[in-house]
Amino acid sequence: MTTQANLSTHSKPSRLFFIDHLRVFLTILVVLHHVAMVYGGIQPFYYLETPTSLLAFLVPMIFVLLNQGWFMGAFFLLAGYFVPGSYDRKGTGAFIKDRVIRLGIPMLVFYFVLNPLSGLGYFLIGSDLSSVPWQAFWEAYPDLVGLGPLWFVAMLLIFSLVYAGCRLLTKNREAASQNEVPFPGYLKIGLFILALALISYLVRIYIPIGKSILDFPTLAYLPQYLSFFIIGMVAYRRDWFRNLPGRKGVVGFVVAMVATLTLFAFGFLSFLKAIDTGVTQIPPFGFGTWQSGVYTLWDSIFAVGMSLAALTFFRRFFNKESRMGSFLAQQSYAVYIIHIPIIVFLAFGLRNIELASMLKLGLAALIVIPTCFIVAYLIRKIPGVSRII
Repeated sequence: MTTQANLSTHSKPSRLFFIDHLRVFLTILVVLHHVAMVYGGIQPFYYLETPTSLLAFLVPMIFVLLNQGWFMGAFFLLAGYFVPGSYDRKGTGAFIKDRVIRLGIPMLVFYFVLNPLSGLGYFLIGSDLSSVPWQAFWEAYPDLVGLGPLWFVAMLLIFSLVYAGCRLLTKNREAASQNEVPFPGYLKIGLFILALALISYLVRIYIPIGKSILDFPTLAYLPQYLSFFIIGMVAYRRDWFRNLPGRKGVVGFVVAMVATLTLFAFGFLSFLKAIDTGVTQIPPFGFGTWQSGVYTLWDSIFAVGMSLAALTFFRRFFNKESRMGSFLAQQSYAVYIIHIPIIVFLAFGLRNIELASMLKLGLAALIVIPTCFIVAYLIRKIPGVSRII
């Protein structure tokens, strides 16, 4: 969710507009992801409504799992792309200061203010504002502070600081390595997918999907996040986002869909079986099971394939400036920061509307998305705020 870097060179345009638009798309996916958790009754979340049918549980759950397989990795890929150029322009001190301000301040605001405010949703389930036990809420405040979705910002800050440290240790040798190198072929991409799947499988023996550690809820995906962040930095030096062949995006999408219809389908069925039998350890989510091996192979294929497809699709169809695109891109980071309390209180406001869960999910999405961008715009109008978010 970092700001777009100025990438001007003698032969390149100063801004990759398709990256702006892709970042907006991913941000909207994050918002929809959390709306789906509300109406799919998918725990843990700040506010939940019980699904009215089996379908109303299955569809949001599938949507959430598919998102989880790739979209945060894509965020790290884009974030990594702009880190080297930012460091080159600013130098170590200014780069670190910028990262601490733009990432650290929003993280602290969410940790101490917005996360507890969102946590009020726990007290609102089946209740209303007039009957909230406010004393119990304030007593629970120490337990309500937390990173929430700002774990991404915290991890990005860690990655950025480590990068700055490495540049210092290597005396900025990386800065001299900028050149165009052809995008890797299918064999190298396939080997990367297998390596990512293997490492993810091993990590999930000890950190299964769904296990939160130090307020990081998805450390099971750390191999994906870190490797995509590094690939993003390499892509900047080698200009891969511009010279990525369009056919690789098409192939990536087709392979991702085939893997989803086979490997993911099998993993999801084993997930449903585990839920039905009431076991505490979900086999496809880790624990060294062979089902976990199938699932990690799927999400490694899916993450790479969907990222290739998204990059080439947005480059092909959305690589030009537009007033709406620019507006949405300017607000996207702020939307990421503020969307959780907006979802919680809008969902609470819709609680008495009698609709099937799927229809209510759609209604909430139609209201939440524009509301998030409008509120983000208004917040960024506060003096000094736009310099941070």
